[in-house]
Amino acid sequence: MKNHHRLLLGLVLGAAAGLIGHEYAGWLPLQLSVRYVLEPLGQIFLRLIFMVVVPMVVSGLILGVFQLSSHHGLARVARRTLLFTLLASSASVAIGITLVNIAEPGVGVEIPQSGETTAVGGIRRNAEQAKPIEQTLLDIIPKNPFATASQALEGEMLALMFFSLVFGAALATITAGKASRWVELLEESYTASLVVVDWAMRLAPLAVFALVFQSTFKFGHHILVSLGFYVAVVVGGLLLQQALVYSALLKTFTQRSPLAFFRDCREVYLYAFATASSNATLPRSLELAERDLAIKPEIARFVLTIGSTANQNGTALFEGITVLFLAQVYGVDLSMAEQVRVVMMAVLAGIGTAGVPGGSLPLIMILTQQVGIPAEGMGLILGVDRFLDMCRTTLNVSGDLVIAALVDQPEPAEAE
Repeated sequence: MKNHHRLLLGLVLGAAAGLIGHEYAGWLPLQLSVRYVLEPLGQIFLRLIFMVVVPMVVSGLILGVFQLSSHHGLARVARRTLLFTLLASSASVAIGITLVNIAEPGVGVEIPQSGETTAVGGIRRNAEQAKPIEQTLLDIIPKNPFATASQALEGEMLALMFFSLVFGAALATITAGKASRWVELLEESYTASLVVVDWAMRLAPLAVFALVFQSTFKFGHHILVSLGFYVAVVVGGLLLQQALVYSALLKTFTQRSPLAFFRDCREVYLYAFATASSNATLPRSLELAERDLAIKPEIARFVLTIGSTANQNGTALFEGITVLFLAQVYGVDLSMAEQVRVVMMAVLAGIGTAGVPGGSLPLIMILTQQVGIPAEGMGLILGVDRFLDMCRTTLNVSGDLVIAALVDQPEPAEAE
């Protein structure tokens, strides 16, 4: 059986078993099995992956910048990456606003009268600790890259990437394309990280079962039914971005068949859906891009590493729809200009979002407070956030791979 078939089997069985187990959630042996077997199994797998994310990001991005700078291709790749990211993000803005205004998923939803829950309180505290915009921009330049590396998975990934970009460009300058011990060390570090990922993937089918089981076991299907219209709008928006926007970009700017491209990426999609983490999926995306999609290694390392943090179409679309949904729930009347501003802020807020499960929730609370929506509204979406997190992470990862394929194409002047 192929690996993606095993992953799919683990995902389906985990979801089915979790839904069944939810009906017997009070049974002590089942509770003990979840707590002492399934939860540790899922966490062991994720920690093995997270363990190599930082060395892979640093080595991969430095190597990508070094190789592109040595061949004078860095400016072109950066320019095309920005262009295609803006195109995809603009489409996600249009889709989010259109769907919310047509479907109006928040109209008629009953607002719970209970006070602020512990979970909402935790999100509120994280939102209150958010830095002002000028400090956020300044902190992209790290004072201590080693300290930044230790906090990379908690929101400091952009600063670590900035250091890697600068160091890679400097390395290309001093070596002038010649062999370097630094380059050899980074190549070996990158390769060793891939080996660790391969070891971790032996646990993947069982880990996917455990991770998906926990989500469905905790919430069951009832929460999806009660917020079904909102969930359907979000998932519909994500599917439109994938099926229409990404397909159109691939069809227009490359010679690749969208269906064949998406089929080649199916293993990574399953992996992203199960883990709900762009950071955890990055090593697999890099490996697939070079091995199966035949994207140049230096381009894959640059675009995918940057994209795992900066290109968050799925997260931006979800955040925009969620804020507009909550505005409808609480009767906050937003003009079209205000809606566009909210969704554009969601796109910008998506840049630098921690690529871990639930990383976007504090940003949503910040956006809701800016338009006068009570913080307690977050309690409405907490139950379905894990499922939607899995969906939007899959789109984020797909978008990174699509943009890498677009950037890898020669420009018209180069193709002649």
